[in-house]
Amino acid sequence: MHDMTTKGAVIATPGPNPNFAALHRRFPTIPYLRAHARRHIPGFAFEYADGGAGADTGIAHNWAALDAVDLVPRYGVMTSLPPTGIELFGKRYAAPIGIAPMGGPAIVWPGADLLLAKAAQCARVPYVLGVAGGATVEQVAEVAPDVFWFQLYRFAKNDHAIGFDLVRRAASAGANVLMLTLDVPVRTTRTREVRSGLSGEFRPGLRMLSEMMTSPSWLLGILRNGYPRFATIRHYAGERSGTNETIRFARREMGGAFSWEEVARYRERWKGPLVVKGILHPADAEKAVALGIDGLLVSNHGGRQIEALPPSIDCLPAIVRAVGSQTTVMMDSGVRSGLDVVRAVALGAQAAFAGKAFLWGLGALGPQGPGHVIDLLIEEVKAAMGQIGARTVAEARSVTVRHLGAIEFGGRSGHS
Repeated sequence: MHDMTTKGAVIATPGPNPNFAALHRRFPTIPYLRAHARRHIPGFAFEYADGGAGADTGIAHNWAALDAVDLVPRYGVMTSLPPTGIELFGKRYAAPIGIAPMGGPAIVWPGADLLLAKAAQCARVPYVLGVAGGATVEQVAEVAPDVFWFQLYRFAKNDHAIGFDLVRRAASAGANVLMLTLDVPVRTTRTREVRSGLSGEFRPGLRMLSEMMTSPSWLLGILRNGYPRFATIRHYAGERSGTNETIRFARREMGGAFSWEEVARYRERWKGPLVVKGILHPADAEKAVALGIDGLLVSNHGGRQIEALPPSIDCLPAIVRAVGSQTTVMMDSGVRSGLDVVRAVALGAQAAFAGKAFLWGLGALGPQGPGHVIDLLIEEVKAAMGQIGARTVAEARSVTVRHLGAIEFGGRSGHS
Protein backbone atom coordinates (compact mmCIF):
# COMPACT_ATOMS: atom_id res chain seq x y z
CA MET A 1 0.00 0.00 0.00
CA HIS A 2 1.12 3.57 -0.69
CA ASP A 3 0.45 5.93 2.23
CA MET A 4 -0.25 9.55 1.38
CA THR A 5 -0.51 12.02 4.25
CA THR A 6 -2.54 15.20 3.89
CA LYS A 7 -3.54 17.61 6.67
CA GLY A 8 -2.71 15.01 9.29
CA ALA A 9 -4.80 12.25 7.74
CA VAL A 10 -3.33 9.15 6.13
CA ILE A 11 -5.05 8.00 2.96
CA ALA A 12 -4.31 4.39 2.09
CA THR A 13 -4.20 3.80 -1.64
CA PRO A 14 -3.99 0.50 -3.49
CA GLY A 15 -0.61 -1.05 -4.05
CA PRO A 16 0.48 -2.73 -7.29
CA ASN A 17 -1.82 -5.08 -9.14
CA PRO A 18 -1.55 -8.58 -7.62
CA ASN A 19 -0.75 -9.77 -11.14
CA PHE A 20 2.02 -7.18 -11.51
CA ALA A 21 4.90 -9.64 -11.10
CA ALA A 22 3.60 -11.96 -13.81
CA LEU A 23 2.78 -9.09 -16.15
CA HIS A 24 6.14 -7.48 -15.42
CA ARG A 25 7.96 -10.58 -16.61
CA ARG A 26 6.13 -10.41 -19.94
CA PHE A 27 6.00 -6.62 -20.27
CA PRO A 28 8.83 -5.10 -18.19
CA THR A 29 8.61 -1.72 -19.94
CA ILE A 30 6.01 0.17 -21.94
CA PRO A 31 7.73 -0.45 -25.32
CA TYR A 32 7.02 -4.17 -24.81
CA LEU A 33 3.33 -3.29 -24.55
CA ARG A 34 3.58 -1.34 -27.78
CA ALA A 35 5.12 -4.31 -29.60
CA HIS A 36 2.42 -6.68 -28.36
CA ALA A 37 -0.40 -4.25 -29.11
CA ARG A 38 0.70 -4.20 -32.74
CA ARG A 39 -0.06 -7.93 -32.96
CA HIS A 40 -3.03 -8.08 -30.61
CA ILE A 41 -5.55 -5.56 -31.96
CA PRO A 42 -6.83 -4.76 -35.46
CA GLY A 43 -4.33 -2.93 -37.63
CA PHE A 44 -6.47 0.19 -37.92
CA ALA A 45 -6.79 0.35 -34.11
CA PHE A 46 -3.02 0.17 -33.67
CA GLU A 47 -2.45 2.82 -36.35
CA TYR A 48 -4.85 5.11 -34.49
CA ALA A 49 -3.04 4.52 -31.19
CA ASP A 50 0.46 4.78 -32.56
CA GLY A 51 0.38 7.41 -35.29
CA GLY A 52 0.67 11.16 -35.47
CA ALA A 53 0.78 13.97 -37.98
CA GLY A 54 2.53 13.51 -41.30
CA ALA A 55 5.36 11.00 -41.14
CA ASP A 56 5.37 10.83 -37.31
CA THR A 57 8.44 13.07 -37.13
CA GLY A 58 6.94 15.06 -34.27
CA ILE A 59 6.51 11.89 -32.23
CA ALA A 60 10.11 10.89 -32.88
CA HIS A 61 11.32 14.36 -31.89
CA ASN A 62 9.43 14.16 -28.59
CA TRP A 63 11.07 10.85 -27.76
CA ALA A 64 14.54 11.96 -28.81
CA ALA A 65 14.28 15.19 -26.81
CA LEU A 66 13.31 13.31 -23.64
CA ASP A 67 16.11 10.79 -24.18
CA ALA A 68 18.59 13.66 -24.43
CA VAL A 69 17.86 14.98 -20.92
CA ASP A 70 20.59 13.80 -18.52
CA LEU A 71 20.21 13.75 -14.72
CA VAL A 72 23.28 14.02 -12.49
CA PRO A 73 22.97 11.80 -9.39
CA ARG A 74 24.04 12.50 -5.82
CA TYR A 75 25.02 9.49 -3.75
CA GLY A 76 25.17 8.67 -0.07
CA VAL A 77 21.59 9.73 0.71
CA MET A 78 19.28 6.89 -0.40
CA THR A 79 18.54 3.85 1.75
CA SER A 80 15.19 2.79 0.26
CA LEU A 81 12.84 3.57 -2.58
CA PRO A 82 11.38 7.05 -2.11
CA PRO A 83 7.70 8.00 -1.80
CA THR A 84 6.10 9.45 -4.91
CA GLY A 85 3.02 11.26 -3.58
CA ILE A 86 2.25 14.80 -4.77
CA GLU A 87 -0.40 17.46 -4.41
CA LEU A 88 -2.15 19.09 -7.36
CA PHE A 89 -4.80 21.76 -6.85
CA GLY A 90 -5.32 20.82 -3.22
CA LYS A 91 -5.72 17.07 -3.77
CA ARG A 92 -3.21 14.33 -3.05
CA TYR A 93 -2.22 11.86 -5.77
CA ALA A 94 -0.02 8.79 -5.66
CA ALA A 95 2.61 9.99 -8.12
CA PRO A 96 3.47 12.87 -10.49
CA ILE A 97 1.83 11.08 -13.40
CA GLY A 98 -1.54 11.37 -15.09
CA ILE A 99 -3.57 10.00 -17.97
CA ALA A 100 -3.74 12.63 -20.69
CA PRO A 101 -6.99 13.42 -22.52
CA MET A 102 -7.52 11.27 -25.60
CA GLY A 103 -10.16 11.28 -28.30
CA GLY A 104 -11.63 7.93 -29.19
CA PRO A 105 -9.56 5.52 -27.07
CA ALA A 106 -12.39 3.00 -27.52
CA ILE A 107 -11.13 2.53 -31.09
CA VAL A 108 -8.07 0.91 -29.51
CA TRP A 109 -10.05 -1.12 -26.98
CA PRO A 110 -13.84 -1.11 -26.60
CA GLY A 111 -14.93 0.49 -23.34
CA ALA A 112 -11.51 2.10 -22.89
CA ASP A 113 -12.64 5.33 -21.22
CA LEU A 114 -14.18 3.63 -18.19
CA LEU A 115 -11.27 1.18 -17.96
CA LEU A 116 -8.86 4.10 -17.81
CA ALA A 117 -11.00 5.91 -15.25
CA LYS A 118 -11.30 2.88 -12.97
CA ALA A 119 -7.57 2.20 -13.09
CA ALA A 120 -6.79 5.84 -12.28
CA GLN A 121 -9.20 5.83 -9.34
CA CYS A 122 -7.69 2.62 -8.00
CA ALA A 123 -4.16 3.99 -8.23
CA ARG A 124 -5.11 7.60 -7.33
CA VAL A 125 -3.61 9.36 -10.33
CA PRO A 126 -5.39 12.04 -12.40
CA TYR A 127 -7.49 10.89 -15.34
CA VAL A 128 -8.52 13.49 -17.92
CA LEU A 129 -11.63 12.46 -19.85
CA GLY A 130 -11.55 13.85 -23.37
CA VAL A 131 -14.75 15.48 -24.58
CA ALA A 132 -14.49 13.19 -27.64
CA GLY A 133 -14.26 10.11 -25.45
CA GLY A 134 -16.61 7.16 -25.29
CA ALA A 135 -18.05 7.77 -21.82
CA THR A 136 -20.05 10.67 -20.43
CA VAL A 137 -18.88 13.01 -17.70
CA GLU A 138 -21.51 11.52 -15.43
CA GLN A 139 -20.34 7.94 -16.01
CA VAL A 140 -16.70 8.79 -15.36
CA ALA A 141 -17.50 10.86 -12.28
CA GLU A 142 -19.30 7.86 -10.84
CA VAL A 143 -16.36 5.45 -11.20
CA ALA A 144 -13.49 7.93 -10.63
CA PRO A 145 -14.78 10.66 -8.29
CA ASP A 146 -11.44 11.45 -6.67
CA VAL A 147 -9.29 11.72 -9.81
CA PHE A 148 -11.64 12.86 -12.59
CA TRP A 149 -10.59 15.85 -14.71
CA PHE A 150 -12.49 16.94 -17.82
CA GLN A 151 -11.02 18.25 -21.10
CA LEU A 152 -12.98 20.53 -23.42
CA TYR A 153 -12.56 21.57 -27.04
CA ARG A 154 -14.11 24.73 -28.45
CA PHE A 155 -17.83 24.68 -29.28
CA ALA A 156 -18.37 28.31 -30.21
CA LYS A 157 -21.73 28.26 -32.00
CA ASN A 158 -24.76 29.85 -30.35
CA ASP A 159 -22.47 31.76 -28.01
CA HIS A 160 -20.80 28.61 -26.69
CA ALA A 161 -24.11 27.00 -25.71
CA ILE A 162 -22.70 23.46 -25.83
CA GLY A 163 -19.38 24.38 -24.21
CA PHE A 164 -21.03 26.19 -21.33
CA ASP A 165 -23.49 23.34 -20.83
CA LEU A 166 -20.59 20.90 -20.69
CA VAL A 167 -19.01 23.07 -18.01
CA ARG A 168 -22.28 22.93 -16.08
CA ARG A 169 -22.44 19.14 -16.42
CA ALA A 170 -18.82 18.71 -15.38
CA ALA A 171 -19.35 20.86 -12.30
CA SER A 172 -22.55 19.04 -11.39
CA ALA A 173 -20.87 15.66 -11.80
CA GLY A 174 -18.00 16.71 -9.56
CA ALA A 175 -15.08 16.99 -11.98
CA ASN A 176 -12.04 18.12 -10.03
CA VAL A 177 -10.36 20.11 -12.83
CA LEU A 178 -11.46 21.60 -16.16
CA MET A 179 -8.91 21.60 -18.98
CA LEU A 180 -9.30 23.79 -22.09
CA THR A 181 -7.34 22.56 -25.11
CA LEU A 182 -5.77 25.36 -27.16
CA ASP A 183 -3.51 23.37 -29.49
CA VAL A 184 -5.99 22.19 -32.15
CA PRO A 185 -6.85 25.37 -34.08
CA VAL A 186 -7.35 23.33 -37.28
CA ARG A 187 -7.63 19.67 -38.20
CA THR A 188 -4.48 18.32 -39.86
CA THR A 189 -3.64 15.11 -41.69
CA ARG A 190 -2.72 12.00 -39.74
CA THR A 191 -1.37 9.85 -42.51
CA ARG A 192 -1.68 6.49 -40.81
CA GLU A 193 -5.30 7.13 -39.90
CA VAL A 194 -6.07 8.06 -43.51
CA ARG A 195 -4.43 4.88 -44.79
CA SER A 196 -6.33 2.81 -42.22
CA GLY A 197 -9.75 4.23 -43.11
CA LEU A 198 -10.21 6.28 -39.93
CA SER A 199 -9.95 9.81 -41.28
CA GLY A 200 -13.68 10.31 -41.63
CA GLU A 201 -16.80 8.43 -40.69
CA PHE A 202 -16.54 4.93 -39.27
CA ARG A 203 -17.51 2.64 -42.15
CA PRO A 204 -15.64 -0.67 -41.89
CA GLY A 205 -14.63 -2.02 -45.29
CA LEU A 206 -13.42 -5.50 -46.14
CA ARG A 207 -9.91 -4.77 -44.90
CA MET A 208 -11.10 -3.44 -41.54
CA LEU A 209 -13.55 -6.31 -41.12
CA SER A 210 -10.77 -8.78 -41.85
CA GLU A 211 -8.56 -7.15 -39.23
CA MET A 212 -11.39 -7.35 -36.70
CA MET A 213 -11.91 -11.05 -37.35
CA THR A 214 -8.24 -11.78 -36.66
CA SER A 215 -8.46 -10.00 -33.27
CA PRO A 216 -11.07 -12.07 -31.40
CA SER A 217 -10.63 -10.44 -27.98
CA TRP A 218 -11.10 -6.97 -29.50
CA LEU A 219 -14.13 -8.19 -31.43
CA LEU A 220 -15.62 -9.63 -28.24
CA GLY A 221 -15.19 -6.22 -26.66
CA ILE A 222 -17.15 -4.68 -29.52
CA LEU A 223 -19.94 -7.20 -29.02
CA ARG A 224 -20.08 -6.22 -25.34
CA ASN A 225 -19.66 -2.47 -25.68
CA GLY A 226 -20.77 -1.63 -29.22
CA TYR A 227 -18.86 0.39 -31.82
CA PRO A 228 -16.85 3.36 -30.54
CA ARG A 229 -19.08 6.36 -29.92
CA PHE A 230 -18.61 9.88 -28.66
CA ALA A 231 -20.87 9.61 -25.65
CA THR A 232 -20.63 13.13 -24.27
CA ILE A 233 -21.09 14.81 -27.65
CA ARG A 234 -23.89 12.42 -28.62
CA HIS A 235 -26.10 14.06 -25.98
CA TYR A 236 -26.16 17.19 -28.16
CA ALA A 237 -26.34 15.45 -31.52
CA GLY A 238 -29.40 13.52 -30.35
CA GLU A 239 -29.56 10.49 -28.10
CA ARG A 240 -30.57 8.32 -31.05
CA SER A 241 -27.65 9.49 -33.16
CA GLY A 242 -25.34 6.80 -34.39
CA THR A 243 -21.55 7.02 -34.44
CA ASN A 244 -21.34 8.64 -37.87
CA GLU A 245 -24.14 11.11 -37.19
CA THR A 246 -22.30 12.16 -34.03
CA ILE A 247 -19.03 12.53 -35.96
CA ARG A 248 -20.73 14.78 -38.51
CA PHE A 249 -22.30 16.82 -35.73
CA ALA A 250 -18.95 17.23 -33.92
CA ARG A 251 -17.20 18.39 -37.08
CA ARG A 252 -19.89 21.02 -37.63
CA GLU A 253 -19.98 22.28 -34.06
CA MET A 254 -16.45 21.85 -32.76
CA GLY A 255 -13.39 23.68 -34.03
CA GLY A 256 -10.86 26.43 -33.70
CA ALA A 257 -8.70 27.40 -30.77
CA PHE A 258 -10.09 29.25 -27.77
CA SER A 259 -9.33 32.96 -27.93
CA TRP A 260 -8.04 34.57 -24.76
CA GLU A 261 -11.35 36.39 -24.43
CA GLU A 262 -13.12 33.04 -24.55
CA VAL A 263 -10.73 31.56 -22.00
CA ALA A 264 -11.64 34.45 -19.70
CA ARG A 265 -15.34 33.64 -20.10
CA TYR A 266 -14.75 30.00 -19.17
CA ARG A 267 -12.66 31.16 -16.22
CA GLU A 268 -15.65 33.17 -15.05
CA ARG A 269 -18.04 30.22 -15.33
CA TRP A 270 -15.83 27.46 -13.92
CA LYS A 271 -15.25 27.92 -10.19
CA GLY A 272 -12.77 25.06 -9.72
CA PRO A 273 -9.17 24.67 -10.91
CA LEU A 274 -8.84 25.60 -14.59
CA VAL A 275 -5.97 24.34 -16.77
CA VAL A 276 -5.11 25.30 -20.34
CA LYS A 277 -3.44 22.67 -22.53
CA GLY A 278 -1.13 23.25 -25.46
CA ILE A 279 1.09 26.06 -24.20
CA LEU A 280 4.60 26.10 -25.72
CA HIS A 281 5.60 29.79 -25.50
CA PRO A 282 6.31 31.71 -22.26
CA ALA A 283 4.32 34.71 -23.51
CA ASP A 284 1.22 32.53 -23.83
CA ALA A 285 1.88 31.13 -20.38
CA GLU A 286 2.05 34.65 -18.96
CA LYS A 287 -1.19 35.59 -20.69
CA ALA A 288 -2.93 32.55 -19.22
CA VAL A 289 -1.73 33.36 -15.73
CA ALA A 290 -2.91 36.95 -16.10
CA LEU A 291 -6.40 35.58 -16.77
CA GLY A 292 -6.39 33.62 -13.53
CA ILE A 293 -5.62 30.18 -14.92
CA ASP A 294 -4.62 27.71 -12.20
CA GLY A 295 -2.44 25.41 -14.32
CA LEU A 296 -0.75 24.88 -17.66
CA LEU A 297 -0.15 21.67 -19.58
CA VAL A 298 2.90 22.22 -21.77
CA SER A 299 2.05 20.14 -24.83
CA ASN A 300 2.55 19.80 -28.57
CA HIS A 301 -0.44 17.47 -28.75
CA GLY A 302 1.84 14.45 -28.75
CA GLY A 303 3.03 15.17 -32.28
CA ARG A 304 -0.46 14.48 -33.61
CA GLN A 305 -1.21 17.92 -35.09
CA ILE A 306 1.88 19.17 -36.90
CA GLU A 307 5.44 17.87 -37.06
CA ALA A 308 7.23 21.23 -36.88
CA LEU A 309 6.41 22.01 -33.24
CA PRO A 310 9.25 21.83 -30.74
CA PRO A 311 9.18 19.01 -28.18
CA SER A 312 7.28 19.91 -25.03
CA ILE A 313 10.25 19.04 -22.83
CA ASP A 314 12.41 21.61 -24.67
CA CYS A 315 9.86 24.39 -24.02
CA LEU A 316 9.23 23.43 -20.40
CA PRO A 317 12.16 25.16 -18.62
CA ALA A 318 11.47 28.61 -20.07
CA ILE A 319 7.79 28.36 -19.14
CA VAL A 320 8.65 27.25 -15.61
CA ARG A 321 11.01 30.23 -15.27
CA ALA A 322 8.32 32.59 -16.53
CA VAL A 323 5.31 31.45 -14.49
CA GLY A 324 6.28 28.45 -12.36
CA SER A 325 6.03 30.46 -9.14
CA GLN A 326 2.53 31.64 -10.02
CA THR A 327 0.78 28.55 -11.39
CA THR A 328 0.99 24.77 -11.64
CA VAL A 329 3.04 23.73 -14.67
CA MET A 330 2.64 20.20 -16.06
CA MET A 331 3.72 18.49 -19.28
CA ASP A 332 2.71 15.85 -21.79
CA SER A 333 3.88 14.57 -25.22
CA GLY A 334 6.27 11.66 -25.58
CA VAL A 335 6.17 10.26 -22.04
CA ARG A 336 6.94 6.52 -22.24
CA SER A 337 8.46 5.74 -18.85
CA GLY A 338 8.79 6.77 -15.25
CA LEU A 339 12.25 8.07 -16.14
CA ASP A 340 10.63 10.46 -18.61
CA VAL A 341 8.34 11.61 -15.80
CA VAL A 342 11.31 12.30 -13.53
CA ARG A 343 13.06 14.15 -16.35
CA ALA A 344 10.03 16.44 -16.63
CA VAL A 345 9.89 16.91 -12.86
CA ALA A 346 13.62 17.73 -12.76
CA LEU A 347 12.96 20.49 -15.30
CA GLY A 348 10.20 22.00 -13.17
CA ALA A 349 6.97 20.17 -14.04
CA GLN A 350 4.65 19.30 -11.18
CA ALA A 351 3.50 16.21 -13.10
CA ALA A 352 3.80 14.55 -16.50
CA PHE A 353 0.88 13.03 -18.40
CA ALA A 354 1.01 10.08 -20.80
CA GLY A 355 -1.38 9.18 -23.61
CA LYS A 356 0.07 6.69 -26.08
CA ALA A 357 1.51 4.58 -23.27
CA PHE A 358 -2.01 3.91 -22.05
CA LEU A 359 -3.30 3.18 -25.55
CA TRP A 360 -0.48 0.65 -26.01
CA GLY A 361 -1.38 -0.88 -22.65
CA LEU A 362 -5.01 -1.20 -23.69
CA GLY A 363 -4.01 -2.70 -27.02
CA ALA A 364 -1.71 -5.25 -25.44
CA LEU A 365 -3.66 -6.25 -22.34
CA GLY A 366 -7.21 -4.96 -22.73
CA PRO A 367 -8.82 -4.33 -19.32
CA GLN A 368 -5.57 -5.05 -17.46
CA GLY A 369 -3.58 -2.59 -19.55
CA PRO A 370 -4.23 0.76 -17.84
CA GLY A 371 -3.44 -0.59 -14.39
CA HIS A 372 -0.23 -2.21 -15.58
CA VAL A 373 0.92 1.01 -17.24
CA ILE A 374 0.31 2.96 -14.03
CA ASP A 375 2.17 0.34 -11.99
CA LEU A 376 5.11 0.43 -14.41
CA LEU A 377 5.28 4.21 -14.35
CA ILE A 378 5.15 4.43 -10.55
CA GLU A 379 7.80 1.73 -10.11
CA GLU A 380 10.02 3.45 -12.66
CA VAL A 381 9.53 6.85 -11.00
CA LYS A 382 10.64 5.35 -7.68
CA ALA A 383 13.66 3.68 -9.27
CA ALA A 384 14.72 6.83 -11.13
CA MET A 385 14.33 9.03 -8.05
CA GLY A 386 16.25 6.56 -5.95
CA GLN A 387 19.05 6.31 -8.49
CA ILE A 388 19.59 10.08 -8.65
CA GLY A 389 19.32 10.51 -4.87
CA ALA A 390 15.97 12.31 -4.72
CA ARG A 391 14.22 11.40 -1.46
CA THR A 392 11.00 13.18 -2.45
CA VAL A 393 9.43 14.47 -5.63
CA ALA A 394 10.32 17.98 -4.47
CA GLU A 395 13.99 16.98 -4.24
CA ALA A 396 13.84 15.66 -7.81
CA ARG A 397 13.14 19.24 -8.91
CA SER A 398 16.53 20.36 -7.64
CA VAL A 399 18.66 17.69 -9.33
CA THR A 400 21.37 18.88 -11.70
CA VAL A 401 20.23 18.50 -15.31
CA ARG A 402 22.00 18.64 -18.67
CA HIS A 403 19.43 19.73 -21.23
CA LEU A 404 21.10 20.91 -24.40
CA GLY A 405 17.81 21.05 -26.31
CA ALA A 406 16.16 23.63 -24.04
CA ILE A 407 14.79 26.56 -26.04
CA GLU A 408 15.88 30.03 -24.96
CA PHE A 409 13.13 32.44 -25.92
CA GLY A 410 14.22 35.98 -26.72
CA GLY A 411 11.69 38.78 -26.51
CA ARG A 412 8.56 36.96 -25.47
CA SER A 413 6.09 39.08 -27.39
CA GLY A 414 3.22 37.15 -28.88
CA HIS A 415 -0.36 37.38 -30.09
CA SER A 416 -2.81 39.02 -27.75
